[in-house]
Amino acid sequence: MDPKCQCLELNDGHFIPILGFGTYAPEEVPKSEALEVTKFAIDVGFRHIDCAHLYQNEEQVGQAIRSKIADGTVKREDIFYTSKLWSTFLRPELVQPALEKSLKNLQLDYVDLYIIHFPAALKVLEKCKDAGLAKSIGVSNFNRKQLEKILNKPGLKYKPVCNQVECHPYLNQSKLLDFCKSNDIVLVAYGALGSQRLKDWVNPSYPILLEDPVLCAIAKKHKQTPALIALRYQMQRGVVVLAKSYNKKRIKENMQVLDFELTPEDMKAIDGLNSNVRYFT
Repeated sequence: MDPKCQCLELNDGHFIPILGFGTYAPEEVPKSEALEVTKFAIDVGFRHIDCAHLYQNEEQVGQAIRSKIADGTVKREDIFYTSKLWSTFLRPELVQPALEKSLKNLQLDYVDLYIIHFPAALKVLEKCKDAGLAKSIGVSNFNRKQLEKILNKPGLKYKPVCNQVECHPYLNQSKLLDFCKSNDIVLVAYGALGSQRLKDWVNPSYPILLEDPVLCAIAKKHKQTPALIALRYQMQRGVVVLAKSYNKKRIKENMQVLDFELTPEDMKAIDGLNSNVRYFT
């Protein structure tokens, strides 16, 4: 991994960059844009790329990664690439072919992390790790009970390295975060900026996170944007955070999250915003 990149160690010894680039885009966005913005994200310093079969753009994202390897910007081992197994492929015999299809689209030999989108047995992913197709395996959208069930399973070969969940100042997941930390599982936050732009998924009547007066006041104090405050908040809690944007100015801006620090008072004030608002129902 690139020494400039701030990383957390996973329970299997691999490292995950704490800031990730989310590549999901609504259907109306042309797939070619995924190629452009992923190349740009790598150029400005992102090393963790979060994608999935479901996003239908792995081909373009893979092309972007390969072109940045070809032009010498990065080596393959500098990039941490996450893909996900969609719920239609949970039958054990479908899992490895699903990952192989992703790898074929990406034209890569392995993914750094393969996770299950929805609660299901982790066992289905173990073969992918054993075959070297995925360096690490993890889960997504698991609550504490579901995690406990997996962790207590007799014959568990690999503990999930992460749990990727919706997490932002209005839903700070502090109990789940404590539980994950105590079991050496990294929490990965998606929807970290409140995700108002995804009209099909998100309830329009919900408060707009990035207009929150507390976040705006802290942003003003640090001369940063509310989005950067929301991202930085996660990093300082030891949460890996995904920043999703197809806007080059914002992609570049998101990298500035590494350049400043929130005070304990700031953190406490943001903790106080938790109101269990779920944008992704």
